Amino acid sequence: MQPIPPISLDDVRAAAARLDGVAIRSPLLRLEGDAPAKIHLKLESLQRTGSFKVRGAGNALAGADPALLARGVATASAGNMARAAAWLAQRRGVPCTVVAPDDAPAAKLEPVANLGARIVRVPFDAWWQALVDRSHPELDGFFIHPVADPAVIAGNGTVGLEIVADLPDVDAVVVPFGGGGLSSGIACAVKALRPGVRVFAAEVATAAPFAPSLAAGRPVAVERIPSFVDGIGASGVLAEMWPLASSVLDGSIVVELEAVAEALRLLATRNRIVAEGAGAAALAAALTGRAGTGRVVAVISGGNIDSSTLAAILAHRLP
Repeated sequence: MQPIPPISLDDVRAAAARLDGVAIRSPLLRLEGDAPAKIHLKLESLQRTGSFKVRGAGNALAGADPALLARGVATASAGNMARAAAWLAQRRGVPCTVVAPDDAPAAKLEPVANLGARIVRVPFDAWWQALVDRSHPELDGFFIHPVADPAVIAGNGTVGLEIVADLPDVDAVVVPFGGGGLSSGIACAVKALRPGVRVFAAEVATAAPFAPSLAAGRPVAVERIPSFVDGIGASGVLAEMWPLASSVLDGSIVVELEAVAEALRLLATRNRIVAEGAGAAALAAALTGRAGTGRVVAVISGGNIDSSTLAAILAHRLP
């Protein structure tokens, strides 16, 4: 697969026009209470499907071949892209099929099934291979790659346009890193408008391939330990994403599970915001101070969390 090229500001602005009526302009709020930085929260958890994925999926579908799209929408997803694809497919009146890893949480896949999508559960390694191959025997129709697609990344980049518009003097942005599609898209947009702004990946220590890859100067494999932070974390960085992500991101801030849990509790108690583990990871990373002590935006990427997991974390227990 060819490396994903840099995403231009024109591409991101065109995506913003296509997403009118599909994605909301999510609010940007200050984190209430004391913090080591002037932290703001970009609340993608409030999107109609509960995460930022509707932006990339919506932009990709806007340019889909009509004949291919008539056969349906397909994706490989642990939950959030699946939900976005299923919601968009329902709006268009076409079927949707999702290949999902067998450890994906029910809280993310039940709404996907409720939207009429067919879900095919496979072992994590087989799911990851579907991402690499961009195909699976069970999939048909227009395939939306959840990460490595220029149209998806441009759609994700619209988050960056809104951050700069709402906080022109932003100093740094911290973004959860799963495959790099959200963080790279935001970085391309933000740096085109404000070259001095630093954009950091946020990773959880139980599955953090980007930080050691940056240190090695090439993609490296790591051990992946499943946890409640299910929306990010893998055993490696997709080869086609590596050149883009490594060139536009300013580093990776790796945080422990307990720090993510504490950030999730802070979001709930201070700002009355429900976030999933991946979204809370960005706040946990911002709270370390490693993104700086100026105006830092933490992108709360999603809010699709199982109620029992949320209850355990609020009770100071790691699920």
